[in-house]
Amino acid sequence: MKEVSTFLCYEATASLKLEACDVKTCVGDEKGQKIAERVGIVPVLRGGLGMVESMTEMVSNAQVWHLGIYRDKTSLLPIEYYNKLPKKVTVHTVFVLDPMPISGATAVAAIDILKAWGESMKPQRELAIVFVCIVASTAAIQFISEAHPQVPIHVGLVDAASIMPGMGDIADRLFGTDGAELMTDEQDGMVDE
Repeated sequence: MKEVSTFLCYEATASLKLEACDVKTCVGDEKGQKIAERVGIVPVLRGGLGMVESMTEMVSNAQVWHLGIYRDKTSLLPIEYYNKLPKKVTVHTVFVLDPMPISGATAVAAIDILKAWGESMKPQRELAIVFVCIVASTAAIQFISEAHPQVPIHVGLVDAASIMPGMGDIADRLFGTDGAELMTDEQDGMVDE
């Protein structure tokens, strides 16, 4: 996941504006470039956490905030349960990290939240939002694009079906909470005698 995220984040950050800067090295001062914009990273909990390290390696001075959104199993609607955006908008561009949108509803909800939060920046400039995911269904890409046509989407693999069967919840796979029975010490051979 980290390797694919690195490639995706590299592409997603390619359009960020750069500016000249001085760089001190062990052999003297040199000219270099740095990102001219302030950047925010918003992983959608929990799966998006697996992509954060790759993104912060690309943009080391980015601010990282968290949105917790899940899809209700009955209504299939996105439910916000956690929001740690700062009170004041302090960035120009925000990267939303959600590794595996299936319907796109959670991604659209995250973008809606960020757009509303970014309204406080107007009239100076509009908050730029970029969506980054590893695998997405065709339906999710279409839904996100229709709801937010101005938001660029960077995706590693578009699955024409409804996401590959057997992949499971990516956050459960990352954090070992997939519901599988945990091995007892006795089964693992770790019994003290």
